[in-house]
Amino acid sequence: MARPRQFDEEGAVAAAMRAFWIAGYDGVSTQQLCTATSLGRSSIYNTFRSKRDLFERALRRYMADRNAETFALLDGPGSAREKIRALLYRVVDAAAGDPLGCLVVNATVELGQRDPEVARLLQADLHRRLAALTTALVAGQQAGEIAAERDPADLAQFVVATIGGMQVAARGGADRATLAAIAEVALAAL
Repeated sequence: MARPRQFDEEGAVAAAMRAFWIAGYDGVSTQQLCTATSLGRSSIYNTFRSKRDLFERALRRYMADRNAETFALLDGPGSAREKIRALLYRVVDAAAGDPLGCLVVNATVELGQRDPEVARLLQADLHRRLAALTTALVAGQQAGEIAAERDPADLAQFVVATIGGMQVAARGGADRATLAAIAEVALAAL
């Protein structure tokens, strides 16, 4: 009879997520995952099957957590412009305290072209975010606060690209003032 698990599986996923976020998939060894999660190799492999499966689970968790925050913001009260501003300034404010960038952006750069399953996962995530942003931007156009002559799907792509670029800049050391300036230019472009 197999012994019951004696550890917090979700806590281990969160710890692994942080390790992957800091160093990337290739930059984290199995031993580093053992150290980060406080688990032995056998526990990691018995629970998560492989480093790759643990990475995918960590990435899914990251996307679910971030998307829940994003969708709550986009579905909540306020104008479309206020919502986009809040999204941009989440990056500005997060980078000031923890300049890791974004695990989704990092995974896109590192694995998006060489791991078909991760690429599918990232594309599905992108489509969900674009759909939510497009809906908010359409509402903003109807309210007269977002340029009506621009395709809202194109504007959603622009916002996603700006946020991704800001996250890369943050990871590269951009300070808060630089990131805020990028956010303000993006808002002016809308």
